[in-house]
Amino acid sequence: MKVVRIIDRLNVGGPAIHAALLTRGLAERGIESVLVTGEIEPGEADMSYLLDEYGVERVLIPSLGRELRPLRDLATAWQLWRVLRRERPDVVHTHKAKAGALGRVVALLAGVPVRVHTYHGHVFHGYFGPGKTRLFLAIERLLARLTTRLVAPAPALVDELANHYRVAPAAQFDVVPLGFDLEPFARCEEQRGQLRAQLGVDATVKLVAIVGRMVPVKDHATFIAAAALLAARRADVQFLFIGGGELEAEVRADLERRGLSSRAHLLGWSKGLARIYADVDVVALSSRNEGTPVALIEAMAAGVPVAATEVGGVSNVLAGGTRGELAPAGDASALAAAVERALLPAARSRAASIRSAVIEEYDVARLCRDLERLYVRLT
Repeated sequence: MKVVRIIDRLNVGGPAIHAALLTRGLAERGIESVLVTGEIEPGEADMSYLLDEYGVERVLIPSLGRELRPLRDLATAWQLWRVLRRERPDVVHTHKAKAGALGRVVALLAGVPVRVHTYHGHVFHGYFGPGKTRLFLAIERLLARLTTRLVAPAPALVDELANHYRVAPAAQFDVVPLGFDLEPFARCEEQRGQLRAQLGVDATVKLVAIVGRMVPVKDHATFIAAAALLAARRADVQFLFIGGGELEAEVRADLERRGLSSRAHLLGWSKGLARIYADVDVVALSSRNEGTPVALIEAMAAGVPVAATEVGGVSNVLAGGTRGELAPAGDASALAAAVERALLPAARSRAASIRSAVIEEYDVARLCRDLERLYVRLT
């Protein structure tokens, strides 16, 4: 069996990790896998270093990026068609919106018998205005008719896509949780103390971290508002920001305006997240929309309590709140209360007790088995 996997770009996030790991893992299981990607957009952080780490080669089509550029996209479609006619795969599996649109149409035209698309999230809330959102929704509904099988990483995401946005019937979806190489997080204690030494803070300081791109949908503003509430109540809490993006200047200005600059540490992008989680007391997430929150999975694999907004696939990952604290999106007071609950000793004990189950549930070997079974069933 041969699978061609298409993703628009390997920017920082779960889909890039997912695509690279799957390409390696399925090849190890005897399924020939070809990875096709574009280049990252200006200002984005790049995760193409994963290709070297995992020993994965790719077919690079630079114009296969995030932005819609009609004339350029026609040339991109031609290049994709040539790749598919050369490789003649049994399955084309696309990831993310742009690659999903071009990849599925071209796969149909190239005569690929099985076309699979994974929704890692969706752009129907928190990204665009009403007009653009309606256009993208109409396109996705049409694309679903060209797709053999749709995949989502969580039941809540299937419910949103099938029942709320009516992209496709629920029966057309398979739920396949994401998988990651969580081994570094399983042994992160080996690096405990390194981050605190770097920051010059001792064990009496509680570190609350937010990990992710500084873009509107991640809603750092609500996290900062919650941080201000926590800071007013507790002198022992400091805040970590791991990541960067188009709103970094606004994040810095908001921290300054609220008098939090002296208690906030902006660490930028980091490849060594296990080292960071080793010293963190809580990982928070304030997103308005989320598919599968990779940062929460990594944190739980490291035994760190989590607090998050209840959006998208978050509730599934946190098992309805039994694995972490939940708060409504956009509610800074509720998020601050959720973080405070996560700082309690009972939350740390719970995090330790669920750690091994989380690692098993989101293991990359399980992911590869699930998708191998899906491909075999469809071919």
